[in-house]
Amino acid sequence: MQYSEIMVRYGELSTKGKNRKDFIKQLGKNIRHVLHDFHDIHVNPQQDRLHVDLHGEDYDKVIERLAGVFGIETLSPAIKLDKDIDNAKQVALQMVKDQYQPGMTFKINTIRQDKQYPLDTYDINDKLGGYIIDNVDGIKAQMKHPDIEIRVEIRMNGIFLSSETIKGAGGLPVGTGGRATMMLSGGIDSPVATYLAMKRGVKVDMIHFFSPPYTSPQALAKAKELTAQVAKFGGNIQFIEVPFTEVQETVKEKVPEGYLMTIQRRMMLRIASAITRNRHCKGVFTGESLGQVASQTLESMMAINDVTNLPVLRPLVSMDKTEIIRIAEKIGTYDLSIMPFEDCCTIFTPPSPKTKPDLEKTRHYETYIDVDALTKKAIDGIKVTDIKPGEEFLNQNQDVFSELL
Repeated sequence: MQYSEIMVRYGELSTKGKNRKDFIKQLGKNIRHVLHDFHDIHVNPQQDRLHVDLHGEDYDKVIERLAGVFGIETLSPAIKLDKDIDNAKQVALQMVKDQYQPGMTFKINTIRQDKQYPLDTYDINDKLGGYIIDNVDGIKAQMKHPDIEIRVEIRMNGIFLSSETIKGAGGLPVGTGGRATMMLSGGIDSPVATYLAMKRGVKVDMIHFFSPPYTSPQALAKAKELTAQVAKFGGNIQFIEVPFTEVQETVKEKVPEGYLMTIQRRMMLRIASAITRNRHCKGVFTGESLGQVASQTLESMMAINDVTNLPVLRPLVSMDKTEIIRIAEKIGTYDLSIMPFEDCCTIFTPPSPKTKPDLEKTRHYETYIDVDALTKKAIDGIKVTDIKPGEEFLNQNQDVFSELL
């Protein structure tokens, strides 16, 4: 059956009162970004529903994209008709026939927004239900838990019929919860943390530290592709590349081995905080999980957080690795994350890093390097890329598969 549109129903937006209009507007904007390569589609946000007019586009592919967008509770492929009950009978019958197997039951469920329409909900249920019973051998109506449910909405601008309700991602539209940055490595954790931040409506700018020649072009491409993968939940993401080679080389040369990791992470957070403020964002997200590695103990977190008074938000802090991997597999980032391209977090790793660094010693050892000059040079060298949902970066590099082998 060729559907004319996708009907989108809102989730938590229903509780937003006077802000509801802004939330709906943002959701419409996000959907347009996610469907950027479907050129004929029209997105029409309304107070109680959002309509995606297909204009002949493949509705299965559109639904696959929409199902991941935060702010959508459910969605249904639908057919819009003029207010002609005879046409509605034919379409309802075809919807039933497309799904019917012997022994199945059905139900007509009508909602009448247009109170001036000459037939009430009972009349419409009766006319469509009777027509289906007359034309489908053996089918029976059942009001509770039917196998097939035909939803009929009599609206001001037509009759809308649908027979499938697909669960959406829920959450809040990305952009309604403020703006923050995310410190994105190439591992499993930070894309999952990004996903959880976006689910609460946060618009995330990615900050990725790279250290050529110690990190490869493929590692950078992998981080960009991870960004494109999570962008499908809310639209375009700004990807900020931060050159970090000189910082790492300087720290390795001048700082005692046990404090290399702590001071390196302090420099990362210091640079990320400066970028966050420059971009008028309100906090920094990380993919840290308590106790997972040496830099993620409470003592390490305290020593690292010391460099900023911005909120440092850790959505994964109480999760174990199994839980994090399960979400990574669900959102499609796991296979990318485990590709063996080393990021800057794993180079120059000392054999015995401090798991309980002393804050005063950390501050003292940091005086061995020119913090301000290194920070300024890194920020001056940043490069910003606007990444769209579904973009590919690894396939653009001819050497990626040979490196994997």
